Amino acid sequence: MPELLEGYAFTIQWFPGHMTKAKRQMESELRMVDVVVELLDARIPRASANPLLKGLIGSKVKIVALNKTDMADPLATKAWLTYFKEAGLKALEVDCQKGRGVKALLTAMREAGQPVIDKWLKKGVRNHPIRIMIVGIPNVGKSTLINRILGKNKAAAQNRPGVTRNTQWVEIGKNLELLDTPGVLWPKFEKVETGFHLAVTGAIKEDVFDREMAASILLLRLKKRYPQELGASYGIAVEEMDTAESLLDKIGRARGALKSGGEVNRSKVVDLFLRDFKFGKLGPMTLEEP
Repeated sequence: MPELLEGYAFTIQWFPGHMTKAKRQMESELRMVDVVVELLDARIPRASANPLLKGLIGSKVKIVALNKTDMADPLATKAWLTYFKEAGLKALEVDCQKGRGVKALLTAMREAGQPVIDKWLKKGVRNHPIRIMIVGIPNVGKSTLINRILGKNKAAAQNRPGVTRNTQWVEIGKNLELLDTPGVLWPKFEKVETGFHLAVTGAIKEDVFDREMAASILLLRLKKRYPQELGASYGIAVEEMDTAESLLDKIGRARGALKSGGEVNRSKVVDLFLRDFKFGKLGPMTLEEP
C-alpha cells in the first residue's frame, strides 16, 4: 500500500533497467579509482545520496560536493556542510552552471589523492595519475561539472535524467584523471519521501509518477516552509487555510493558465509550477534539513 504524504498516496512506477547495468559497471571500475566524489543536489542532500555507495567504495576517500547551491536555501546548505564535516567527510558547495566552487573542488581532489602520489613515488614511479570517480544521481550536474573543469563540452550535459549512459575517463589536469559515470539510481526507495524529492527535483523521468499529486504535495510543503517566497513568485496571497487545490487555482489565475470559459487549466498549472521549482525560479529553497 503506498504511503501518504500530506494526505496524498504518492507512488513511483518504474524499474530502471540500465541503472542495474550502471551499478555493476561502477563496481568494476571502482577498483581503479583512488578518490570518489559524490555530487549531491543541495536541495535534497539526503535523498540524492546513493545508499549503495557506502558499501561499494569501502575505505576509499570520499568527497561530498553539494551542487545547485544557487537554488538551495543558503542557511540549510551551511547546516548540511557542517553535518558532513562533523561526520568526517570533506564537503564543499559548488555551482556547476556558473563554475563557483569548482577550483576549490579540484584542490580537494588533489589533496585527497596526494597519499597515492606519495606511495608511487616511494616505488620510484613518477607522474602516476590520481584517478577520481565522480558519481551522483541523474541530472545532478556531473557532466556540467566536468565541462566546467575542462572548459569545453567534452561530456554530454543536458537537463534531463539519463543522458550519460557510458563511463569515460577524462584528463582534467597534470596527474589527474576523472571518470565520468552514468547517473545511478537504486531499484527501490526505502522511503516514499526519497522518491518524492527525486521526482520534484528532476532526477526521475516525469512519466513514472503522478505530476498533479507531486505538485500538490510540494505546494503544501512550500506553503509551510517558504510561504512568502511562494506568494511573491506568483503574486498571490498564501493563506493558512489554502489547500493545494486552491493554491493551484490561484497560480493558474495569476498566470493566465485558463481554459475557454475561465476555468483554470490544472494540467498547465501543474507543469508550470513543477518546472518553476525544478529550475529554481521560485527562489532558493531546500526540502531537507540535516
